[in-house]
Amino acid sequence: MSNERIRALLKELRTELDTKELDAETLALIREVDAGIQSVLDSSGNPVDAMVNRAKALEVKFSVNHRVAERILREIIDTLAKIGV
Repeated sequence: MSNERIRALLKELRTELDTKELDAETLALIREVDAGIQSVLDSSGNPVDAMVNRAKALEVKFSVNHRVAERILREIIDTLAKIGV
């Protein structure tokens, strides 16, 4: 159930960010975090510490200009922590 919730949140995050103009660096970080989370969900053996740190950095970056995206990303990180990833 939690994996499905994370996938739904990732989809919601993508939808939210599709409406925003983002710089190339932020777009690359979003893609990297998205791919990393997908990889973790697809194979529970993947290391996640670095990916979670990147997600947290992205969350901080969103805190000023992208409040909805920040909330969604925080929920993804919290859900990953709850399921022990």
